Amino acid sequence: MPIRSVAVIGAGPAGAITVDALAQEQVFDTIRVFERREKAGGCWIADPDDHVQQLPDLAKIAARTPDPALEIPGVLPTVTPANEQYRFSETSIYPTLETNIDAFAMSFSREPFPEERSQLNIHRHGEQSPFRHWKSVETYIQDLLKRNSYENFVSYDTTVELVQRNQESRKWIVTLRKREGDLDKWWTESFDAIVVASGHYAVPYIPSTPGLAELAENFHGSVEHSKGWRDPEKYRGKRVVVVGASISGTDISFAMADVVEKPIHSIVRGHYHPYFFDWAFQHPNILRRPPITLITSSRETGERTVHFEDGTKLEKVDHVIFGTGYSWTLPFLPDLAATIRNNRLPNLYQHVFWRGDPTLTFVGAVAAGFTFKVFEWQAVLAARFLAGKITLPPVAEQELWEMDRITHKGDGAPFTALYPDFEEYFETVRNMAGEPQDGKGRSLPRWEREWREGFDAGHLKRIAMWQRENGAARERERLVKLEDQVPKS
Repeated sequence: MPIRSVAVIGAGPAGAITVDALAQEQVFDTIRVFERREKAGGCWIADPDDHVQQLPDLAKIAARTPDPALEIPGVLPTVTPANEQYRFSETSIYPTLETNIDAFAMSFSREPFPEERSQLNIHRHGEQSPFRHWKSVETYIQDLLKRNSYENFVSYDTTVELVQRNQESRKWIVTLRKREGDLDKWWTESFDAIVVASGHYAVPYIPSTPGLAELAENFHGSVEHSKGWRDPEKYRGKRVVVVGASISGTDISFAMADVVEKPIHSIVRGHYHPYFFDWAFQHPNILRRPPITLITSSRETGERTVHFEDGTKLEKVDHVIFGTGYSWTLPFLPDLAATIRNNRLPNLYQHVFWRGDPTLTFVGAVAAGFTFKVFEWQAVLAARFLAGKITLPPVAEQELWEMDRITHKGDGAPFTALYPDFEEYFETVRNMAGEPQDGKGRSLPRWEREWREGFDAGHLKRIAMWQRENGAARERERLVKLEDQVPKS
């Protein structure tokens, strides 16, 4: 059956470029976008200053099951009291956040990032800094939707609560909820195809840690996830432990190194981010620690002790911040959500097409890549297929692709990581999508070696910044020691 109506879940960067890719095919009668936040931007929009993020159940967070589906009313449409279940809809934006890869490598192929830079960005990386402030990224995404009246396709403040295939009509039935004051409005809409572009950086993951729940209960605000981190000043003079050596753990440890009680205690396992290694952790005020084995605490005595794998301990800890990543949850697709293993969704051919029914597609179900650019490639591929202009290989060949990738990357989160084989994936997707037909559709350029060179050069810029700042910190430390040695008159 020809596909004439498509629902896009999410209006972040993946959703925004998907709308453009679908619209340019010029075959769909209906394109609808459902975004649960108040505006477009996905994880690049900020929360209100007074909003406090929650960690409602650490046991479920550790089990990667903290975001269950809501109970759907028996009769729709209807109106119910507003839902009170916490839904992890906030972002991890903090005031000084900037991109951590080159803007050209990150941008869509036809839409370059504006040449605007914050003063902090220039101070860190120079007048020609390749990075952009988060606000520029938010505007960039919103501008993509504003052109050609794409915003008319979007329903904001609307949460997709359930997506089900009606076997008789062969339609996808989407159950929607929109909060209006103290009430929730519920209704359904039907579509021929679904594009899931909702991202997977919403639900924080904190590993099971003996004594952590008791610490959180005894001392409210002492346990946090990097998603809720905003400003180093909150931690000035405090005794802080940061868990994790990927991007968020690295940035937070470095940002607070000169602010918290010295040293800041960073839990690393020796497995650093593949782009940035351990350069940030060479700051003289950062003390690397082995994993936590136990936390003991008492509200009555005030004890707050973190015990480490090497037998050492740290007492009177004020904050433990986990930069330990996110769990991929799909509460609106409960049957698929039940199959998620090792934080990846099986049966996605080329990370895009669900093998059970390829009219259910995903854009952005990857990691460690060129982010926005790969979203564009996936969006064009999905749009071309849904427009009926290309076909997919037999299911057996799709299964073989997944098995080969498991053999190469493993059956876990690294399965979704494009690093370091970017060119292979980009060119595979481009060749599958083919060229636009009759001038209808978005064209994908060939992979350029300069993209990877700029990508790597951006990482070297950040490393150089850490090296400079680390050197300056060591010099300050040396001068303080010299001053302490001068006899006081």
